[in-house]
Amino acid sequence: MRILFVTSNRVGDAILNSGALSALLAQYPQARVTIAAGAVSAPLFENVPNLDRLLVMHKKRSRGLHWFHLWRRTAFCWWDIVVDMRRSAIGWIVPRGTLYRVPMPKVPTHRVVLAAAAIGRAEDPPAPTIWTTPKQDAAAQARLTGAAPVIVVGPTANWQGKIWPAERFSQLIQRMIAPGGIADDAKIAVTGAEFERDIAQPVLDAIPEDRRIDLIGLSLPETAACVKFGRAYIGNDSGLMHLAAAAGTPTLGLFGPSKDELYAPWGPHTAFVRTKESFEDLIGAPGYNRHTTGSLMGSITVDRVYDTLAGLLERTGGESGQRR
Repeated sequence: MRILFVTSNRVGDAILNSGALSALLAQYPQARVTIAAGAVSAPLFENVPNLDRLLVMHKKRSRGLHWFHLWRRTAFCWWDIVVDMRRSAIGWIVPRGTLYRVPMPKVPTHRVVLAAAAIGRAEDPPAPTIWTTPKQDAAAQARLTGAAPVIVVGPTANWQGKIWPAERFSQLIQRMIAPGGIADDAKIAVTGAEFERDIAQPVLDAIPEDRRIDLIGLSLPETAACVKFGRAYIGNDSGLMHLAAAAGTPTLGLFGPSKDELYAPWGPHTAFVRTKESFEDLIGAPGYNRHTTGSLMGSITVDRVYDTLAGLLERTGGESGQRR
């Protein structure tokens, strides 16, 4: 059996789609799978079991040309199942048996549920999955050396409006690791892409050297392996937030100009805090411009985040996603 799985360019959306893929692999354990993904999200799927090919889709200047290139690479073999999370034409123009396509939602629907609906599992949505190798897990444990628990912080996002100010992350960390704080015995690891280092650097600088772990610039599988062994993750709404939740790590997401009803971290060990203002209020404010407006997360206080994180840590009983 051969499965073609077409997923998102964006890291967060690709992670939220991954539960559907995991469910199909469990249902058809002998199937060979080919995955088509954008260049940014493709590394998430390098370690998928029974992976035949990972087709990286690079956007072309000519509109739709990348879809033509994907068709050329998939049109000359039979696909028993095609799963299209992009609602493209691919499923209609390649030789195939069953076609699953993500539906157009009629009401606001969490993206995990929407992906599950594509394979008929909307009432029982499979959780997102992150695949790492034993070698990556061993390297992650080596990076997180020592007996201290690790709190992972994700202070970046794909645009400025979604980023909680660095000084508030710094204040939160100082309060967490102070004597009597909720993580007074913990080390703090900071994640993000290498090109986001300037955003994360003030947060790194605020952490005492003996309590600081720099994870900036690791690949997505390497980051996932590290996050799996964390006591908790706290960060802005981003792909890394979804990665942490999918890894099973207690995850607290911060929301402002994005919709938590669609993108809240998924799973029983998650929580989120959002701004006092709604998504609509933030993006409808006079002078709003996605490309020039700064952080819109100002109404989220350190106290609210600290208290919510304390509740999450208490609720999850001191255990990391990997039962450290």
